[in-house]
Amino acid sequence: MSDREFASLHRHGMVRVAAATPVVATADPARNAQATLELARRADADGVDLVVFPELGLSSYAIDDLLLQDALLDAAEDAVATMRDASRELAPVLLVGAPVRRNGSLFNAAVVISHGAILGVVPKTFLPNYREYYEKRWFASGASTSGQEITLAGATVPFGNDLIFGATDLDDFVIAVDICEDFWATVPPSSFAALAGATVLANLSASNITVGKSADRETLSASQSMRAVAAYIYSAAGPGESSTDLAWDGQGTVHELGALIAESDRFAEQPQLLVADVDLARIRLERLRTQSFSDSVVAAGQPERRYRRVAFAHRPHLRDVGLRRPLRRFPFVPDDQAHLDQDCYEAFNIQVTALARRFRSAGERMVIGVSGGLDSTHALIVAAKACDLLEVPRSSILGFTMPGFATGEATKANAWALMKALGVEAAEIDIRPAAGQLLADLDHPFSRGEHVYDVTFENVQAGLRTDYLFRLANQRKGFVVGTGDLSELALGWSTYGVGDQMSHYAVNAGVPKTLIQYLIRWTVTSGQFDERTNELLTSILDTEISPELVPADEETGAMQSTEERIGPYELHDFFLFHVLRYGLPPSKVAFLAWHAWRDAAGGEWPVGFPADGRHAYDLPTITHWLREFLQRYFGFAQFKRSALPNGPKVSAGGALSPRGDWRAPSDASAAAWVAELDRNGPQV
Repeated sequence: MSDREFASLHRHGMVRVAAATPVVATADPARNAQATLELARRADADGVDLVVFPELGLSSYAIDDLLLQDALLDAAEDAVATMRDASRELAPVLLVGAPVRRNGSLFNAAVVISHGAILGVVPKTFLPNYREYYEKRWFASGASTSGQEITLAGATVPFGNDLIFGATDLDDFVIAVDICEDFWATVPPSSFAALAGATVLANLSASNITVGKSADRETLSASQSMRAVAAYIYSAAGPGESSTDLAWDGQGTVHELGALIAESDRFAEQPQLLVADVDLARIRLERLRTQSFSDSVVAAGQPERRYRRVAFAHRPHLRDVGLRRPLRRFPFVPDDQAHLDQDCYEAFNIQVTALARRFRSAGERMVIGVSGGLDSTHALIVAAKACDLLEVPRSSILGFTMPGFATGEATKANAWALMKALGVEAAEIDIRPAAGQLLADLDHPFSRGEHVYDVTFENVQAGLRTDYLFRLANQRKGFVVGTGDLSELALGWSTYGVGDQMSHYAVNAGVPKTLIQYLIRWTVTSGQFDERTNELLTSILDTEISPELVPADEETGAMQSTEERIGPYELHDFFLFHVLRYGLPPSKVAFLAWHAWRDAAGGEWPVGFPADGRHAYDLPTITHWLREFLQRYFGFAQFKRSALPNGPKVSAGGALSPRGDWRAPSDASAAAWVAELDRNGPQV
């Protein structure tokens, strides 16, 4: 794949969609066609693949008995012809609303247009006839129109509520239509269309506005996109509609898998074009891993058997048009304060209640190795809150600091101060004598005074710490609380067996490194502990991540840095989320990471993220560390995860327990993933 192709959203299973709200002229189809075309041309220039216009947008909606006048209906059909002919020069698929006549009945319909042709016409199924609505006065329901055709604007085309529209040259781009009331129904027609294969559900709506109704529409759109495992584009009528008895706000939204991707300005006096990119490959992968979707296909009687798929050549432009969708640098961490507070509250209490439950059944004491680093700090404060929840003294926690050959004075001091502030029973065991003896027994060069700091040197220390903790748990009738986190498990950055990979209960195993930092910050800002504890937690957050197993550099005094060896955790957590949660191919992960991380000044950062910690990464750097991630995640670390102790799943992004989200062979190869990155990734 060339760099030009790599930069195209189409190459990564995405399409650009738009919800358009023109300024209509009441009962003037010719003018409305021109207003609609203006937005269609803007969308074309913006690289849009699909534009959804409002219900009855060519005639305008609120015209009552004028809908039964042939002059109006003839003009509306002429407007359809105008749109069709003009579309020859336009790339997007256009979904326009119009009244159409067939066999003595009038239908409220969506006309699907592409590259100079009408692909088909979908009539509205559910006609509201309550309160301010009287649609059955004018229209027939499309409920029994499957398998039919219609002659419209001089062409005979498919007609019915059994139509979906699939591109032959762009995978997963399959469109289905709801019209306004259809998605207020108990079972929207788009539910069956999704089960028949549609990934993009479009709603052409009029929907006058009343107080609170916009929230209802958004709830329905979010719910339908989540239940149908799809994208949902909603476009409501806006300025220019008659205000004889009603008002209009022109609401437009784009949802994907329940999440709001974009929303328009409401009550605008100018035409609105809401543009956003939706991820169809992600939708397909989510359906693939959600068996209830396949079960629903069967329960609904295999809807694809009764739906007609209208094939069309879309001719995607394959240009680099950027990326128009929210993209979190820290996918495990919400960007806005309200969601951040809620997620941190839930994540912390998931850990606290899970550990409390294990405490009730596993022993009289909790044993934790406390280094003064992020992970052990977080495990310790979770344990402290578990004691509070169970109304047992925090002295039930046995905290041990175990200095080795490279333990820093600052981290050791933080560990002691934190244990004291929390009121746990604290002690110190210097592992250097035992480690020195073991290295001598192994005839390791370090025992002869040589500066050899290899993996054996590191693991002798890591293993001894775990060995001491397990024996202390035996002695004190307790159980060992593990401190390793989700990020370390993904990379295999732990010592297997008699090492930090093992514990009696791995309370941090479901929490990535980037979220742990926010959880600790949240405990400070939400007042979970006293002021002295908060000061210590803040100090620990400022400490560089290091295993402190290798002595400082003699010339520079620099301590061992984990991220210099294995790469930035903020990138690895980004990679992990998209691989674990959605199964995205490496080239797409690189594409998303490039858009998320290439400009530190662009996009959103989580609330309170320090300015001096806002990094940017270019494509070569992203690709380098992604390749490292793939080798470690797929080709190396699984044997450590396969022997993972119990621990709670915390994030919807997933966990790596072999009994939960991730089950894989320990002897797999990363070759297929690396090859995909080399084949389809950036040429750097």
